[in-house]
Amino acid sequence: MTDVVADIVADVVAAIRHGSMVYCRNRFHAPWGVAIPAGTIASFHVVGAGKCWLVPDGGEPLRLNEGDVVLVPSGNGHALVDLPGRPARDVAELIGGQPGQVVPPPELVIDGDGPVTTLLCGGFVLDARRHPLAALLPPVVHIDSGQAAGTGLAAAIDLLRAEIDRTDPGAPAVIAALADLLFVYLLRAWLTERRDHDGWVRALYDPTVGGALALIHADPAHPWTVAALARAVAVPRATFSRRFTTLTGQPPMSYVTTWRMAVAARLLRDHQAPLREVARKVGYDSEFAFARAFKRSTGQAPGRYRVAAR
Repeated sequence: MTDVVADIVADVVAAIRHGSMVYCRNRFHAPWGVAIPAGTIASFHVVGAGKCWLVPDGGEPLRLNEGDVVLVPSGNGHALVDLPGRPARDVAELIGGQPGQVVPPPELVIDGDGPVTTLLCGGFVLDARRHPLAALLPPVVHIDSGQAAGTGLAAAIDLLRAEIDRTDPGAPAVIAALADLLFVYLLRAWLTERRDHDGWVRALYDPTVGGALALIHADPAHPWTVAALARAVAVPRATFSRRFTTLTGQPPMSYVTTWRMAVAARLLRDHQAPLREVARKVGYDSEFAFARAFKRSTGQAPGRYRVAAR
């Protein structure tokens, strides 16, 4: 994956992610089964040792082996089991509350006479409406150990597994940051496997459209126009506009606005900067013009969005 694409992916993750958590470190001896009900959390699972099956609600079982990573981005319900057909207990029953709302035990153990599987389970609070790339994710993203080997994803997994065992006061913040990093690398790995697909994935790797996306992401406050973007990537304006719209599904200036609002939402969510500063960082000289654009995009005034997001 090129550095430009990697930077755009990291930007998208920052825009759509509201929070990260690791809610369960598990040592399960067969027979066992754990159910994660449908909700707002996009779950991820890392198989540290052994093997198991992921069973999506209404879907086919997926075998997971040691070193595999799986993401359920839509918050769909699913179960992790040692064998398909095994009864599964709700994760909230096992950890004493809903994931993200209780402090989980240092290690969750299910005793049994069979083989052991170790898992690291966590989640992300995502808002897929903030970027069209997020809408492309399938119900289950599976990266096997072979795909992850020697990549940043494997390094992030190793760091996360090491940090989860520490008891330092700052460990929770480090774990959350590493979970963010894991999400970035997971999405990168998935995109790399699909770089020849049409639409948004192809747009990222396209020299013309990808170059324009990189410019927009690098400086959302710049007074971009279609003509300025076309000049920057050395393509005639009509050709550029047509190609950009075909690959991303949006005209260039619509995407500029979409991205500005995504950046603004992140700034409102994660920082205390006044509205006039947020407006300036996304290319609006007027706080009132920014507020109108933000409400048109999200359905909420910036101040109300900030309160609700927190």
